Amino acid sequence: MGDMTNSAVDFYPKNQRGESNHAGEFGCSLNELRSLMELRGSEAVQKIQDTYGDVNGFCRRLKTSPTEGLAGNPADLENRRQIFGRNFIPPKKPKTFLQLIWEALQDVTLIILELAAIISLGLSFYQPPGERSEMCGNAAGGVEDEGEAEAGWIEGAAILLSVICVVFVTAFNDWSKEKQFRGLQSRIEQEQKFAVVRGGQVVQIPVSEIVTGDIAQVKYGDLLPADGILIQGNDLKIDESSLTGESDHVRKSADKDPMLLSGTHVMEGSGKMLVTAVGVNSQTGIIFTLLGAGGEEEEKKDKKAKKQDGAAAMEMQPLKSAEGGDGDDKEKRKGGAPKKEKSVLQGKLTKLAVQIGKAGLVMSAITVIILVLYFAIDTFVIQKLQWLPECTPVYIQFFVKFFIIGVTVLVVAVPEGLPLAVTISLAYSVKKMMKDNNLVRHLDACETMGNATAICSDKTGTLTTNRMTVVQAYVGDVHYKEVPDPDALPSKTLDMLVNAISLNSAYTSKILPPEKEVALPRQVGNKTECGLLGLVLDLKRDYQTVRDQTPEEKLYKVYTFNSERKSMSTVIKMQDGSFRMYSKGASEIVLKKCSNILNAAGEARVFRPRDRDEMVKKVIEPMACDGLRTICIAFRDFPGSPEPDWDNENDILMDLTCIAVVGIEDPVRPEVPEAIRKCQRAGITVRMVTGDNINTARAIAIKCGIINPGEDFICLEGKDFNRRIRNEKGEVEQERIDKIWPKLRVLARSSPTDKHTLVKGIIDSLHGERRQVVAVTGDGTNDGPALKKADVGFAMGIAGTDVAKEASDIILTDDNFSSIVKAVMWGRNVYDSISKFLQFQLTVNVVAVIVAFTGACITQDSPLKAVQMLWVNLIMDTFASLALATEPPTEALLMRKPYGRDKPLISRTMMKNILGHGIYQLTVIFTLLFAGETIFNIDSGRNAPLHAPPSEHYTIIFNTFVLMQLFNEINARKIHGEKNVFDGIFRNPIFCSIVFGTFGIQILIIQFGGKPFSCIPLQIDQWLWCIVLGVGELLWGQVISSIPTNRLKFLKEAGHGTQKDDIPEEELNEDAEEIDHAERELRRGQILWFRGLNRIQTQIEVVNTFKSGTSFQGALRRQSSVTSQNQDVTNISSPTHVSLSTPNALSSPTSASAASAGHSRREGIP
Repeated sequence: MGDMTNSAVDFYPKNQRGESNHAGEFGCSLNELRSLMELRGSEAVQKIQDTYGDVNGFCRRLKTSPTEGLAGNPADLENRRQIFGRNFIPPKKPKTFLQLIWEALQDVTLIILELAAIISLGLSFYQPPGERSEMCGNAAGGVEDEGEAEAGWIEGAAILLSVICVVFVTAFNDWSKEKQFRGLQSRIEQEQKFAVVRGGQVVQIPVSEIVTGDIAQVKYGDLLPADGILIQGNDLKIDESSLTGESDHVRKSADKDPMLLSGTHVMEGSGKMLVTAVGVNSQTGIIFTLLGAGGEEEEKKDKKAKKQDGAAAMEMQPLKSAEGGDGDDKEKRKGGAPKKEKSVLQGKLTKLAVQIGKAGLVMSAITVIILVLYFAIDTFVIQKLQWLPECTPVYIQFFVKFFIIGVTVLVVAVPEGLPLAVTISLAYSVKKMMKDNNLVRHLDACETMGNATAICSDKTGTLTTNRMTVVQAYVGDVHYKEVPDPDALPSKTLDMLVNAISLNSAYTSKILPPEKEVALPRQVGNKTECGLLGLVLDLKRDYQTVRDQTPEEKLYKVYTFNSERKSMSTVIKMQDGSFRMYSKGASEIVLKKCSNILNAAGEARVFRPRDRDEMVKKVIEPMACDGLRTICIAFRDFPGSPEPDWDNENDILMDLTCIAVVGIEDPVRPEVPEAIRKCQRAGITVRMVTGDNINTARAIAIKCGIINPGEDFICLEGKDFNRRIRNEKGEVEQERIDKIWPKLRVLARSSPTDKHTLVKGIIDSLHGERRQVVAVTGDGTNDGPALKKADVGFAMGIAGTDVAKEASDIILTDDNFSSIVKAVMWGRNVYDSISKFLQFQLTVNVVAVIVAFTGACITQDSPLKAVQMLWVNLIMDTFASLALATEPPTEALLMRKPYGRDKPLISRTMMKNILGHGIYQLTVIFTLLFAGETIFNIDSGRNAPLHAPPSEHYTIIFNTFVLMQLFNEINARKIHGEKNVFDGIFRNPIFCSIVFGTFGIQILIIQFGGKPFSCIPLQIDQWLWCIVLGVGELLWGQVISSIPTNRLKFLKEAGHGTQKDDIPEEELNEDAEEIDHAERELRRGQILWFRGLNRIQTQIEVVNTFKSGTSFQGALRRQSSVTSQNQDVTNISSPTHVSLSTPNALSSPTSASAASAGHSRREGIP
């Protein structure tokens, strides 16, 4: 612990260390404030009273005013930053370029190649005595040809050089990804603003500019940016689970528990706080500082764990960068929420890459074995030569060459380009999505969005403009279809209405003059309240004068709005000592609590349930059917003594007197109906989930086009929905939800829990031919659980609370539904880009592997040399992923149905293309390999000796191979069987430049590559033939696309997503909030149990083997098979990280516990 506290010191500004000099300037030092913020509840209240007298005394010490705030003069603010620190927590240092290079070098295939190249280099410098070489057989014949032996080192050096190239490219990609991520992170942080009082004015400032001594206004839904002490609060409840792990909301009040901590969420109420600690001195800052110190230790542990799982690292390698890299760590820590399971695409890619990797490994092993056997049989059996000591280096040189060929096959087979393509595609999309008002917080959300089959959207602000205006009112027994004239209302009722609206609303809600001459007045704060304040202005009154007479501090008690109450009430003390409470809220809820109503003369008359039903029929339903939100405004008077028990809410909120019912219009955004039509065309069902009255919701849904006349759909209210989906015991049943959700289009008067239940029900449902992928929009604090549960959570950038933004994956910076449609388009584009790249990559893989394999078996030498293979690998991995992953999206993407979770990555059309082009390329290459010398009238390159010079024959094969790939890259642009592959090619300059660039480099390699690339310059006619064979790819592509896929029944799909059966029960039932730790322990127990069992079995085997004296090898072989079974079993028993962490789980059970310990430490630090 000691080291941690020491390391924390390094973060503070230098002059803080001599802070005793500054303590004189302000009445308290940094350490005093830090120790004060560690107290809680009554202790803290006591300490403040003992040390500072009261909050006002505290404010005087910090040279600030509870009402006016800081003056805001720059010198004073800077001085405060110097003494008390800035409100900024330094992020974890990014990895340096060298570290990234070192990480890229860890790739097992690259290490094998490096070793092979070094051995090859070493042997090439060893010259066996010349006269003896005949004794080593004719296999070594020609080693001395034309003094070529001196050039033997070139191949080894060239392989090393190309490995260095690959490493640099990988490292550079990781580095740019990290940089982008940090840019994104800082943009998210800059977007966050907070309201503080400076010079008596409430201003919004970026969170990083808050200083100690500021007076900040906290309200429902805020994420507190600094530590502070509550000066005045209304019904304030805080969720401190991010610091304490306790999920219950903590009630805060200035006299009982005034301590507000940074990083906690305001769940209810509002208030003002005096900022006492910022940045690294705040509670969150202190924890982050400790985490920073702890982070390095964690890394060391990770490294140990990594060393142990070298064997399986090869399969893991392609997936490392697909995981969003290290940039994600900070993101996860910030979200504090358990991250969702791997995205749909990553799950499919992981499986596919591992399958391909295994196939490649098998092929390369067979290649090496065949080459070695062929050589051994040829040399020692057919030629009957002895293995002479002096021949050993020559033979080893052959073996090294075979080994290099084998590794090259492996390098080409393993698609390292996959993660790169995913990363490039996602990073490119994320950058472009910013322009479309989508700020992506989690990279994989972007691609998941392309699979979305359902969107559950809020109404207010997303589908509507969120600009509220009162258009109808029912006052004094009259239903006015437009805002009444103030003279038409009884003056008593008018005064009561103006006071009720002005006082019983958050004082942060205001109507400001318009910014431009023509524009409408600006609404600041809660939009419904602004609509009501607009009514006050329309009635020729001023709400501000009413508020000035009763400032916020004088409000006696406030019951703030929340989703359970659906109303807000404010109590004020009258001059005569009695109390009056004003209430407003959803009309059907507040009217139920009214027993009187003001009549035409402004007098209260009795309001019976019969009158209420009539009013609902004649006033509220007609208003709701016009799409208006109805709000009831009421009041109640209480005697001064005895004072009512304000905490007994049920008794207080009854016997109200209704003043008026108003209808507020929130017009549908003009672009929404078209956006919803696009969604429906694209096979996405849009559902509206709103807290509004069902008639209002239905009217808006019709205007938006969510429901169309003549369709078979259901609109439900929250309570009906709950009644239908729960059994007698009140438990939600999946079968019951399955009966409702397919037809449900509108869920009205819904609580946050209903929204969460609906989203979870749709995601877990097996109803229909495919599983659903659900996107959810939300803006309120209470939408957090639903946003987390959804596959993609969209938070509103303008109206959204910080809590909603934290829980979301994408932030809509313009709060507009049509931006979601753009996100769908980009998501589908990412998916298609990956599929295009896969189609291209797999064609190259199949062809290169088969050519190297058969070539090696028939001619003892791969027609494509190691360096050439690495160049092909570079083209097809890095360049192709860049070219194909940056295709811009088109509207055509929205004309087809979503892929859904279970659709395989490689469709049958793509499989047809891969096989079709593979057949063409193999035919061309084998024709050239076995008949090329006669066609072009050149010397055959087959059966060349070890260090023979490059031949024209093999150069033509290499050149044709690369050109076929280049032209096939153009074919790969279309994956749905379209005929025109050039469509829109010039809209993508990156693609064009890469194709031409690769062609240019190919010319240089052939003409000037020489020995390192095993090339020889070609004549112009030979070049033309190569290009003609390449262009043949395009023509052949047309032939393939005209064969109907459904005729080819034998084609299989590949790269399926995780099937429902593959997903363990535990993961399906796991909610973002409830992880069953016992379950995890059990899993770890199972793994350990299997390992123990495995060891005992092996030991028994070994003992038996020794007893019987049979071969010891058998026992070992048995062990390896047990281990592989064990891995399969682990896959079954611990599938949460299938195929990624199996080896880790086996080799180091400690790493799992370390991880979970680290997780819990982050989650809840005492």
